[in-house]
Amino acid sequence: MVDRRKGWHRLTRSNRQKSSNANPANMPSFDQTPLAKSLAENLQMLQSLYADCADVVFHDFLIGEQTKAVLIYTDGLTNVEEVDQHVLAPLQQSLELQHTIPNIRNMISVLSIKLMRTIGDAVTEISNGNPVLLVDQESQGLSFGLSKWQKRSIEEPTAESVVRGPREGFIETLATNTSLLRQKIKGPHLKIKSMRIGRYSNTPVAVAYMDGIADPALIEEVMNRLQRIQIDGVLSDAAIEELIEDNPFSPFPQLLSTERPDVACGYLLEGHVVILVDGTPSALIAPVTFFSLLQSPDDYTDRYFIGTATRWLRYLFLFVSLLGPSLYVAVVSFHQEMLPTTLLLTLARSREQVPFPALVEALLMETMFEALREAGARLPKQIGSAVSIVGALVIGQAAISAGIASAPMVMVVAITGIASFMAPRFTAGIAVRLLRFPMMFLASFLGLLGVILGVTVILTHLLTLRSFGVPYMEPLAPLQVRGLKDVLIRAPRWALRTRPHLTGEWNKYREAPGQRPSPEKGDEGE
Repeated sequence: MVDRRKGWHRLTRSNRQKSSNANPANMPSFDQTPLAKSLAENLQMLQSLYADCADVVFHDFLIGEQTKAVLIYTDGLTNVEEVDQHVLAPLQQSLELQHTIPNIRNMISVLSIKLMRTIGDAVTEISNGNPVLLVDQESQGLSFGLSKWQKRSIEEPTAESVVRGPREGFIETLATNTSLLRQKIKGPHLKIKSMRIGRYSNTPVAVAYMDGIADPALIEEVMNRLQRIQIDGVLSDAAIEELIEDNPFSPFPQLLSTERPDVACGYLLEGHVVILVDGTPSALIAPVTFFSLLQSPDDYTDRYFIGTATRWLRYLFLFVSLLGPSLYVAVVSFHQEMLPTTLLLTLARSREQVPFPALVEALLMETMFEALREAGARLPKQIGSAVSIVGALVIGQAAISAGIASAPMVMVVAITGIASFMAPRFTAGIAVRLLRFPMMFLASFLGLLGVILGVTVILTHLLTLRSFGVPYMEPLAPLQVRGLKDVLIRAPRWALRTRPHLTGEWNKYREAPGQRPSPEKGDEGE
């Protein structure tokens, strides 16, 4: 039995190697095979391709009781009722003497009809749920846009909820997502290019941009990076994000992911490019800057001074999320003289029962907090939040009572956890959470010098990082003064007259001059 199993593995390995050598790119060989005039020959090839595919139906029938034809469709993806009414019924009742492809096309009352010339075209249309018609003695076929996909209704995004603003979000259907963009930007300036990525998944991908606003060089670069992707399948936009980003080894995201059509349209009007992937309820936006990841839709729906205040609060707690535990470890381990005497005595009393150094204590509590956060995300919604909150309270109190952690450390970890939740983008928040751990090690070994060293390394990395050629810290570095009015503050709408420098320079102005409202003057006689 063992020898047979090993021989089977050797045989399988050998077959795989032969198959790989015969077709190095592993690409389907039938894509460009032209359709033959013989219906039997076409059927033989398609039936061999769809062998053991019980959901693909081959329906043989006669057109006008004289011409052989076959209708091929995928059960569950095709609207069978529409096919019966608008395709089969007119063809079977036809009184035409010649049933050529042009004549058949005129008989069918379907809005979307495509002409197919190759086997690859037929396979693509069948996979998309469109029924395919092949006729004997015709080297062409017809495909009808009668697919019927099961799709989710448009709902409010759960990961990007807002207090004021639209309540609609992207879903898993690409056609619906592009229509959501069209609903907000009505006009021919919104361009949407389509392509398919994945040798086996054949996933539709759409690239949206504003003609006359987006830089043509940026559009060309995005298209080139997408066209270079050669993989088996694309099941989410995360795969595309990893394959087209500038620096794959950086913890910081170089594309922005959003579930909100209004956010995507806002970036389109700034000169960015939006990438939509079928089967994914989100959009990728390129290029992106570090400050874009810290902006929320609420910044633009609230009053501008409220948006500025919340933005500064977000910046403050970003530093707290990154440096909170490391500063505590550095001060407790090396720089006790920086603390007031009363506070120092309180810390000494709380730590006298703790047998671990500050670094081990911080690592234990931070790791436990991250585990609780992950468990809460994986559990059902009804109990996930309750388990996270109750677990944090119970474990924190138990750790203090058992002498494993001190009360100040539990408080620091709790404040840090709350600060990490303030990041509007999950990908930016998780990058800061990961960098928190090496910062704690540096603080434990070198004190505040280690914290300064870690911050310097992170800033150096951010300053050298680029997203599709755009500096990651733009407009702060390189300095663009006019861009700071939407970074350090949220300027009033009438003051945001120009687009961002590196993405909107192709079409600089987005509003006419003189948009600032002026108070109306009363009558002079009053």
